[in-house]
Amino acid sequence: MNAFGKLFSVQIFGESHGESVGLVIDGCPAGLPLSVEDFIIDTERRKGGVQKGTTPRKEDDLPIFKSGLFNGKTTGAPLTILFENNNTRSQDYDKHRSIPRPGHADFTAHLKYGGFEDFRGGGHFSGRLTVCLVAAGVVAKKLLVQHKIQIQSQISEIGGELDIEKGLQKAIDAKDSVGGIVACTASGLPIGLGEHFFDSVESLISHAVFAIPAVKGIEFGAGFAAAQMYGSEHNDAIENMSGQTKTNHAGGIVGGITNGNDLYFRVAIKPTSSTPKEQISLNWETKQQEQFSIKGRHDLCIALRVPVILEAVTAMVITDLMLQEQKLKRII
Repeated sequence: MNAFGKLFSVQIFGESHGESVGLVIDGCPAGLPLSVEDFIIDTERRKGGVQKGTTPRKEDDLPIFKSGLFNGKTTGAPLTILFENNNTRSQDYDKHRSIPRPGHADFTAHLKYGGFEDFRGGGHFSGRLTVCLVAAGVVAKKLLVQHKIQIQSQISEIGGELDIEKGLQKAIDAKDSVGGIVACTASGLPIGLGEHFFDSVESLISHAVFAIPAVKGIEFGAGFAAAQMYGSEHNDAIENMSGQTKTNHAGGIVGGITNGNDLYFRVAIKPTSSTPKEQISLNWETKQQEQFSIKGRHDLCIALRVPVILEAVTAMVITDLMLQEQKLKRII
């Protein structure tokens, strides 16, 4: 129910305002050197309180290894990592308990779990848990770099603007939030990763990508623009036996299988649901709609923090596929 991957299986747990959040990686190859320092660059990229437009909530996010690591190397047993929550303000969420926030999981979680859910900061539905995805990505990327596979993401636009600062200023001026588009490229992939139909590379990446809160759309290669192209224009002419193509409208995937070109896709990120602007929602105690505004510490633009998370889930998928194809061994 809450795990992803066949051979490189990742499970995340915890709540936004609980004692900690964490992950278990089952199937991590043995012998991979791993230390706290390996995680710092990517966890810093994900953090709020660092970039303009992100939440002022700031956690140290130093990994605590609980199992699967011995003498600084992975053992092949399940790898368990915790991240403590030390900077919480749960009182911000007590005031509006009976008024589910539009765009959040408050209402659906309340009905699904009968009111027993941890609602503080969104509980288990919070973007706080993306630090666990980033941690899984750190491990996966360290495995992949040995095969010269590189994964990089960058922001394409914010609030409909190619100029990020201009897009953020739009939100500031409107006293609201904005969304964005983030692109991801994986280079150095071998030909043949993925399966036909249900386990196509697009299917698996899309599945993992939608585990990132706020993702609302994805396109590979030319994406939706392909609907406006001729077939002869969209087709990528093969140039040699290494699979290199003249163009890359397919985004590096044909028939659900990697073709040796760069894997390329983009995702659409919705505006942050929590906004200081006054909104209307249903009070489930009075059964009446009420006006309210959301207080607390929130991102002006979630998309700013997505690139490193997008790299992480992509690395998870590719690592799992590499293990399935036996291109990654179970012992480093």
